Amino acid sequence: MNPSMEYAIKVSQAYNAVCKPLCQELKLPQTAFDILMFLANNPDCTTARDIVEIRKIKANLVSVHVDRLVQEGYLERCAVEGDRRKTRLLCTEKAQPVIRQGRAVQNAFFARLLDHTDEATREVFFRTMETIGRNLDQIIQENP
Repeated sequence: MNPSMEYAIKVSQAYNAVCKPLCQELKLPQTAFDILMFLANNPDCTTARDIVEIRKIKANLVSVHVDRLVQEGYLERCAVEGDRRKTRLLCTEKAQPVIRQGRAVQNAFFARLLDHTDEATREVFFRTMETIGRNLDQIIQENP
């Protein structure tokens, strides 16, 4: 398998593995948890379309899990003024403890990824990631 592909798959598998106990405790499927955390961590992305386009979760799965999160009181739907076709998805007060727990799991996961690295290595890594990010932005801009 392509090493880049293998790396991405391993990151996804490891992340899902560390989220699994919390998802089981909350009785939330991983995808529902991912949607909730995406909305909580990205306040500028508030629509189902944002979830589909950015997280690359299939529209039908987003629809099913958003319905469930609304029914269980974790999300509420709000009309977007001026565009009756759009609906904003907002995390409710009930979702806040879940979000806090989810962020703790995420932070521990990302910290764990950097285990056994020193500060100099981390600095180089993050500078390299910034450069790659700028290069990606430039490629996207050049190829609309």
